[in-house]
Amino acid sequence: MNADNPNFSAAGRHDWTRDEVQALFDLPFNDLLFEAHGVHRKHFAPNQVQVSTLCSIKTGACPEDCAYCPQSVRYDTGLEKEDLLAVEEVVAQARAAKERGATRFCMGAAYRSPKQKQLQVICEMVREVKALGMETCATLGMLNADHATQLRDAGLDYYNHNLDTSPEYYGEIITTRTYQDRLDTLEQVRNAGMKVCCGGIIGMGEAAADRVGLLLALANLRVHPESVPINQLVQVPGTPLFGSETLDPLDFVRTIAVTRILMPQSHVRLSAGRSEMSDETQALAFFAGANSIFYGERLLTTDNPDLDHDQHLFAKLGIDAEPAADSEDLADSPTPGATDRAGADVRS
Repeated sequence: MNADNPNFSAAGRHDWTRDEVQALFDLPFNDLLFEAHGVHRKHFAPNQVQVSTLCSIKTGACPEDCAYCPQSVRYDTGLEKEDLLAVEEVVAQARAAKERGATRFCMGAAYRSPKQKQLQVICEMVREVKALGMETCATLGMLNADHATQLRDAGLDYYNHNLDTSPEYYGEIITTRTYQDRLDTLEQVRNAGMKVCCGGIIGMGEAAADRVGLLLALANLRVHPESVPINQLVQVPGTPLFGSETLDPLDFVRTIAVTRILMPQSHVRLSAGRSEMSDETQALAFFAGANSIFYGERLLTTDNPDLDHDQHLFAKLGIDAEPAADSEDLADSPTPGATDRAGADVRS
């Protein structure tokens, strides 16, 4: 395959086959990175990385059984439960994140689905963070149409809801909600007119074919997610996946490269697991098409590289933080697929 092939349209394809995605994974490593980097340069400034900060606004006591997650009430991980933060505390954290260079502030709560009283408080958080001139993102579990509309009306730009893994392997990781439940939430987000942040986790004991299946599901959504986080499993004692075989760094970079080719206009984010990656692995991932990170020493409950380390890495690589999107442009520009009720359609 070649990036000059007409199949690589400006908006990317949505009709990939499993054999085609597998063929990308099977390319020699240098050939794959060459293809991915070429696609990346067609759509993005090659030495800019979008910077987000993630804040846990409500921690622990989640009723779900996601096998990777220390926030599940089902696992003894030593995590202290914390109630929903006050609006003022969240805004203070967002202001500090902006001062450190973040352009997007992501708010995460350990819910199966938010209750109305909680959602009202979160909508106020969104309004206040938006007033700082930052992009806003939230991950709150499953949404219905009314939830999505309220968040949109509060000014939420992105909603994160990951597919996590392939449809075939999903039942080995989660039993308390279905793959279709996740797709339904993505559809509600699209129908409300918000942007989608959706990716997965690798290194959970899945086969290589499951990485193909995950990216196939993401790439064949009728509208590609604007942001695609690729997480490397962070093994937390007490969770069922603790002790899983360590992921080969080159397999992680391959996954980034294939993601970039399949979804050429999406921001591809290095998410959880960066604290365990070498600078060399991250540099290869940036070359392969990753162009977004979380800034800050903490994600929801796991470690992240500190600010000084990231700034030093950016300086070594000649990378700059992507400028903030113009707030008027954000308000005026339509979200792709906002009125497309099949926005979460997947072909398998």
